[in-house]
Amino acid sequence: MDAYNDYTAIFLLLSPLFFYIIAVCFRLLDNSALLFLQKEILVDSSNVSLKAIKEQLNSSSDSRFKRQLKRALIYRKIHKAFIILMIAALPVTVVTYFTLF
Repeated sequence: MDAYNDYTAIFLLLSPLFFYIIAVCFRLLDNSALLFLQKEILVDSSNVSLKAIKEQLNSSSDSRFKRQLKRALIYRKIHKAFIILMIAALPVTVVTYFTLF
């Protein structure tokens, strides 16, 4: 039973890092700036606002472009969810660290 507690402690200590790595992966999959540049729509930065993406979804007639933008929105929402999980796991990590060590 002691090994189970050790594995649980290791998981609790490393879970924010795990959530952060997954969030970064989904942020890298969100290539909305590249999609805009391929359609010759100039953007200020690589972080395209949600408002700009939604405007292009409403105004564009290209179904492939719309599908790619919807996928980028999904990746952005998943990214945000994993960031929230990471922030929620930080207090658990701190409490686990100070109670076990």
